[in-house]
Amino acid sequence: MIIRYPFFRPAMTAMALAAACAAPAHADERESLEALRQTTQALIDALVDQGVLSREKADALIRAAREKAQASASTAPADTAGKPSVTADGKPVLRVPYVPESVRAQIRDQVKEEVVAQARAERWGVPNAPTWINRIKIDGDMRVRYQRDSQNSGNTPASTYVIADVLNANGVSRSPDFARYAVNDSGDLLPSADTTSSRSRERLRMRLGLTAKVTDEVGVGVRLATGSETDRVSTNQTLGQNFNKYQLFVDRAFVRIDPAEWVSIQGGRIPNPWFSTEMTWNENLNFEGFATTFRRPEANDGFSPFLTLGYFPLRESTSPTRNSRSLWGAQLGASLDFGARTRVKLGLAYYSYNNLEGRSDKDYTLLSDGISVGNQYGQYEYPSGLRQRGNTVFETNPLLTFNSDVIRATWGLAYQFKPVVLTASAEFTHFSPFNIMVAAEYANNTAFSSSDFHKRAAAAFYGNVDPGGRRDGYQLKLALGATDVQDLHDWQVQFAYRHVGSDAVLDAFTDSDMGLGGTNLRGYSLGLNYGLYRNTALALRYLAAESLDTPLNGNYPNASYKVNTLQVDLNVRF
Repeated sequence: MIIRYPFFRPAMTAMALAAACAAPAHADERESLEALRQTTQALIDALVDQGVLSREKADALIRAAREKAQASASTAPADTAGKPSVTADGKPVLRVPYVPESVRAQIRDQVKEEVVAQARAERWGVPNAPTWINRIKIDGDMRVRYQRDSQNSGNTPASTYVIADVLNANGVSRSPDFARYAVNDSGDLLPSADTTSSRSRERLRMRLGLTAKVTDEVGVGVRLATGSETDRVSTNQTLGQNFNKYQLFVDRAFVRIDPAEWVSIQGGRIPNPWFSTEMTWNENLNFEGFATTFRRPEANDGFSPFLTLGYFPLRESTSPTRNSRSLWGAQLGASLDFGARTRVKLGLAYYSYNNLEGRSDKDYTLLSDGISVGNQYGQYEYPSGLRQRGNTVFETNPLLTFNSDVIRATWGLAYQFKPVVLTASAEFTHFSPFNIMVAAEYANNTAFSSSDFHKRAAAAFYGNVDPGGRRDGYQLKLALGATDVQDLHDWQVQFAYRHVGSDAVLDAFTDSDMGLGGTNLRGYSLGLNYGLYRNTALALRYLAAESLDTPLNGNYPNASYKVNTLQVDLNVRF
């Protein structure tokens, strides 16, 4: 049994309440009551002397507590049958209901928690603190990682990718960056990628964020992070750079407006607004654009629906040389509380990428002494700085690269991307002292179409080519232990399985760890987090993945790629 009182000020009100109504009709209890009253008064006087409370505020708190106690006494049911209201000498009899010791202990613990929380929020002991201190929050984290990536020795060698690229096997690939090469003085092609060697490295991630509440309706957020300006899905900095300094980049910079309890609007470089897993959106990814979330205010029935709408520009228009690119999204979902120990969340999202698909690029001219390209050449490219690995791509300039090695292949997306994504999670806290968390996600690219590909690709070259690929994917995840590893000896174990087709989601923004990033893979991960100290945890994770379909094309159906990754992390949050 837990009793909760509506505290006006947790510490003062609870003490006064205990002094007013927590004593039986026995002499020793009355003595305890008087001692508690004196202790309460002494504590109040000490807080006034220290400058934590003004005398006016202290008097107001005591006065409010007394009024609340009197109001409670006046509304209490009368039970005076057969009992005199005055003593034999005419003095009034005061009757106070008995409060068991167990209930007092519960009240004492609740008061302690609320007092500590209020003291932190109001900065007790810091008299005359400026008001802006309460409106600004600084937080961050630091992670030191050891990582080993073991590529399978039986993987298709990089030289095969180079041959397929240069000889134009059929102009299709799912790992074009494995085809990187250099040309020596003799004209030989030397692969510069590697698909069979292992790699060990130490890495560092640092993030430092600041949020400020300008008014009750307006707030801003800024976060700096290590990493690379061209890698949107990783904030890791690899050690071993001859002691050179690291760069910090603006990872987030946004404005948030909450004009009403049921709506939030964000603009700028914002945190991920979608309910999702890393199969669709990398956990390090931040979005540039605008998002609005509509929600039902908190209700007692445990049903909290929400609707999120977002628009995010990917490339500005520089007409006529470059068309704009953008992402539109909408997600409808709800959180459901089935009692205090079961929580479920569901979300159904639709994402639409515009002008990202590839098309045959014809803005060039073959001359007798070379090649001339126009100012619109390359606008349909899916660039190496954006893509990871797995999406089906094709050469947008196949006839050009077939006739000359002066200009290399330019790769464009074979399919449009308009995925529907269903995400679900549940948390069960029935099994104290640990919890069970499950999550699942399914994605289906509704724009996956071979006929659409042939409309956009050069008919003379791709007329009979089937680009292949898969349109859907799914992920299942199970975690056991603490919901958040935060304190000493907290622990959590995780298992996840992923089966994501080449073109289920865009590989640019998905997870960058399993399979070293991207789509067209299946695999699993095992993880363990253990709390060493408060906000300090050691984490181990092992990931194993292999390609689903050939990472090349139909002319190389037996090509494959496998990689296992070990990560050992020390995470510190502040």
